[in-house]
Amino acid sequence: MKKSITLLLLVALCLVNYRLLDTIDQDPFLITDYSRLHPVKVERVVDGKEQEQLIHLLKEARDKNLTVSIAGQRHSQGGHTYYKDGIVVDMTHFNKIVSFDPAAKVIRVQAGATWKDIQDKVNPYGLSVKTMQSQNIFTVGGSISINAHGRDIRNGSLIKSVESFRLLTSKGEIKQVSRTENADLFPLVLGGYGLFGIILDVTLTLTEDEIYRMTSEAMTVDEYSNYFLSQVKSNPDIHMHYARISVAPDHFLTDMYAINYTVDKTVPLIEHNTLKATEDLVIPTKLLFHLNRSFDWGKNMFWNLQQKFFQVQQNNVISRNNAMRSETEFMEYRGIGKNDLLQEYFIPVDQFADFVHRLKTILPQENLKLLNITVRYVNQDEEATLSYAREDMFALVCLFNVSLEEQGQSSFKKGIQRIIDEVIRHRGTYYLPYAAYPSLEQFQAVYPRYKEFFVKKDQYDPEHLFMNYFYEQYKGE
Repeated sequence: MKKSITLLLLVALCLVNYRLLDTIDQDPFLITDYSRLHPVKVERVVDGKEQEQLIHLLKEARDKNLTVSIAGQRHSQGGHTYYKDGIVVDMTHFNKIVSFDPAAKVIRVQAGATWKDIQDKVNPYGLSVKTMQSQNIFTVGGSISINAHGRDIRNGSLIKSVESFRLLTSKGEIKQVSRTENADLFPLVLGGYGLFGIILDVTLTLTEDEIYRMTSEAMTVDEYSNYFLSQVKSNPDIHMHYARISVAPDHFLTDMYAINYTVDKTVPLIEHNTLKATEDLVIPTKLLFHLNRSFDWGKNMFWNLQQKFFQVQQNNVISRNNAMRSETEFMEYRGIGKNDLLQEYFIPVDQFADFVHRLKTILPQENLKLLNITVRYVNQDEEATLSYAREDMFALVCLFNVSLEEQGQSSFKKGIQRIIDEVIRHRGTYYLPYAAYPSLEQFQAVYPRYKEFFVKKDQYDPEHLFMNYFYEQYKGE
């Protein structure tokens, strides 16, 4: 009876945390992003709706010596989408499907369109996107600005599926950008965090929708790299893959399970290609994840339930489009004075186990509260100027519960910088869309083409019309 009452109270606490407390510690006159770390006053937020409107807006900003920042869903966590006293352009209303050629497997969309918008459009034609994040809520413009990656292990990071885009520059000019036209801008804007202009629309290449059979396998951290190379990457029928490492005290950074999506051509696509409208069991799963956040026994229980869930799903079939509409809403969290923040590390395949062992030592020493690690595979891709995949790598997506208070932030930053030192020692990199805990020196070590990037920024935007806190933090002298 007492345990039931405790669980009911925790349910109520979850509902309060997620629905009521997310704004209590925020000044409503300030703007911030998902991190809630650096709220500032901006001149105004403008909904981007028409091309001519955006051209006039840039002229006004130049005339008034104002900066411009570009925002989509604002899930980046390092001040990439706003700047003090500047104009924030909200591109989420600039979201039309411009053209679609099913035969050529090409679609052109305005930058504010979401991956859901694309999926809804192409699914009836048996087509799918090649690469996107694990959620379909993000805008296309935002995704290519961070050069996103996902569960697909065959198509590389997002830059590989971008054919071209149109860019509104600081001079008010519209440039068509591709690998052959204004080609210098292509690797700068892809993964350029909105510093070179406003992306108006994007032309993407598509792939076939298909049926996958899901399987899961348990293993240890020490076994994972060999397992991936010998059984996953070497199997051309496995098109998507991810894994999770246990953060439960009973199996802390030791046990793993992997999920594979293997093509099954015996199952007709039409039987399974109805798109799921909403996530299932969000509230109960939020409760379980809150227990994972709050108690060691909750972490053990959550890990055990995850493994049982995927055992139940063994050999289930799912379409590619539905597999790319993954369920992570249950992880969203807003607590007073606290937040769940991401950091992401890219580690060469042969360095994976050794890096995780070092991470296992650092986390308790630095009192870092790790809630989840998802592992994805990223093919080598050095096309973007600020490329994070200099060789084939595993991406370790780490979710931390973090205090937003000054002392807690200082302590967390110290711990993250210590992790980044290990990343560098293991030939790794880290992802730039998240909070700017890495030092300037660490950024420069991990992204050796930083000088080229910032020189080109000065060349294309000499007055620094486009501005954000990523630039301010890492431009250096």
